[in-house]
Amino acid sequence: MNTRILMGVSALFMAILGVAASFLPQEILAYSGSHPEGLGVLLVQITGAIYMGFAILNWVARANLLGGIYSRPVALGNFFHFAVAGVVLLKALMAGQKAPEIVVGAVAYSAFAIWFGLVLFTHPGQVGKSDR
Repeated sequence: MNTRILMGVSALFMAILGVAASFLPQEILAYSGSHPEGLGVLLVQITGAIYMGFAILNWVARANLLGGIYSRPVALGNFFHFAVAGVVLLKALMAGQKAPEIVVGAVAYSAFAIWFGLVLFTHPGQVGKSDR
């Protein structure tokens, strides 16, 4: 398994979300049906900063060997983020929220959670020799 691809794709995914949340918070809130003002705008922008931070982390760490004990904090942080967000989105789907954004988000987050889970809980030698 080539973790360089995983890290690059996840960095791109989070960079897109981060830039959108940082520079379009009012539009995101209005689209979701919330009031685009006050504390909501700040929370969306802070969330965007978190996503951009994760994107930078993943982009810089893409050349590192991931899995087993190698770069474990990076893999664990990504796994936890994607797993929790994936569960939240799947729970929303099961509650009847069938908006296309939620379906796409649930699929994307679940896929990343599974991929990072495989990297986190297997030894790099078991995953493949194409990491470097």
